[in-house]
Amino acid sequence: MRAEHACADFRHAKLSRRQMLQVGALGTLGLSLPAALRAESQSGLKVRAKSVIFLHQFGGVPQQDTFDMKPDAPAELRGEFKPIHSSLPGLDVCELLPRVSRIMHQVAVVRSVNHRIGAHNSAAYYSLTGHTPRVDNVSATASASDYPAYGSIVSKLAPSEARVPTFVSMPWMIADGVFRTPGQFSGYLGKEHDSLFITKDPNDPKFSVEELTLPIEVPLERISSRRALRSGLAAYSQLSESIAAVHGLDAYQQKALSLLTSSETKKAFDIQAEDPRLRERYGRTPYGQSVLMARRLIEAGVRFVTVFYSPGIVGWDTHSNNFGLLRDKLLPATEQTLPTLIEDLDQRGLLDDTLVVWTGEFGRTPKINKDAGRDHWPQCYTLLMAGGGMKRGFVYGASDSTAAYPRDNPCTPDDVAATMFYCMGIDPASELHNHLNQPVPVSYGTPIMPLLA
Repeated sequence: MRAEHACADFRHAKLSRRQMLQVGALGTLGLSLPAALRAESQSGLKVRAKSVIFLHQFGGVPQQDTFDMKPDAPAELRGEFKPIHSSLPGLDVCELLPRVSRIMHQVAVVRSVNHRIGAHNSAAYYSLTGHTPRVDNVSATASASDYPAYGSIVSKLAPSEARVPTFVSMPWMIADGVFRTPGQFSGYLGKEHDSLFITKDPNDPKFSVEELTLPIEVPLERISSRRALRSGLAAYSQLSESIAAVHGLDAYQQKALSLLTSSETKKAFDIQAEDPRLRERYGRTPYGQSVLMARRLIEAGVRFVTVFYSPGIVGWDTHSNNFGLLRDKLLPATEQTLPTLIEDLDQRGLLDDTLVVWTGEFGRTPKINKDAGRDHWPQCYTLLMAGGGMKRGFVYGASDSTAAYPRDNPCTPDDVAATMFYCMGIDPASELHNHLNQPVPVSYGTPIMPLLA
C-alpha cells in the first residue's frame, strides 16, 4: 500500500479564537471528559481518544531493522534481517516480528518523523513533551521550569472524572539514579499534575502497590515514611531548586493519597485478578505486565499511561551488537507485547477510544559502525499509532532509499504531540502559562490530519 500524500489544510479544521478559548478553559473550569464530550457540537473539536497508552522505547529504535526496512540498500546499510509481508499490503516488517506483522492492518505507520536533537536525555524530553528542548545535552536533568509531560497537560485540561489518577507512569523512571531525564514530570504546571509513578515490577509474584493497601485513616506522615512512597511520590522533592520547584507538593500529596486509597484505583492495580493465560500472552516481564496494567488502568478511567521500555539506562541504545540485541532481547519484547495489546483492546471494544503510540526519541544511523552497531540518528525515524481516531492500515510519509532522511511529508515530535492532543479533544493552540507566567501553547505543532479516520 502506498502512503497517502494528500494533506488536509488544518486551517479549516482549527477552532475560531472564541471556540479555542472555550476549549482551553476546560481545565480552569473543571470541565472533565464527559462535559468535554457534550461540548463537541459547540466547539467543533471531536474527542476521538478518551485515553492514551504511550509506549516509550527509550534509546532509539532502528527504523531500518523494524518498520522501514531497505532490502535493496548496500550491505553496510541494510543489516542482517530480511523483510516479511504484513497484513497491510505493501508494508513489510522485520522477519523477527511475525505476530506484529499480523496486526499491521490495525496500525498507522509514520515513517518521516525527524528533528535535530542527538543526545538521549534531550531527545527523550522532546519525545515526551512535544517541545524542542533548550539544550542538546546527554546529562540534561529535570527541573520545575520544564515543559510538562503529555499526561500532565491532560491532567490540567481534561482530567479523569473517575476516582483514579489521570496520569500514571511505570515501571521505572528513565535514568533514575543517574540523572532525572526531563519530560517525565509536570514541569511548570506544578507537582499536582505530576504522573503517579509506579516504580515496582508488576511481574513480581509479590507485586502490590503498598500505598494502595493503607487505610484512609493512616496519617500522611506515616505514609511518607514508607520506602515505596519515598521512591515513587515524595521523590519529586529531589527536583526542587527553589520555592517554585515545590509549588503544589502538598496538593499533590493530598490528591495522591485520595486516589491511592480509592477502591477504583486498587481494583485497577490488582493485576493478580487477570487471567493467567492473558498475562502469559502479554509477557511475564516488567514491560509486558506494565502494558497489561496500562490496559487495566485506561479501562478504569485513567486518561494517560506511559510505559517505559528502558531497563537500566540502555534500552534500545544499540551502539554495538545491534543485531544480537534486537534478536535476543528488544524485538522479542515488542513481538510479544505490542500485538497482544492491540488485540486485547480490540476484543474489549476499547481500541476505538484508546490511542496507542509506540515510539522512541530518535532512530539509528543508516550505516552500521565498526562495532556492528548503529548510532543516534534523529534525522528520520518511524513510529506507530493505533486506535483512538487513527486510520487503520495506513502509512504516512516516507524516507529516502537508506532511511536517512524524509522523502515525503516530514513531520516533527511537535506535530505528533499536536495530533495526539487533537484526538483527545484538546486544541493544540490552547494556552498554558509557564513558571514565568508567560503564555505557552499546548503545542507548536500541527495535527497530521491525513492520519485521522
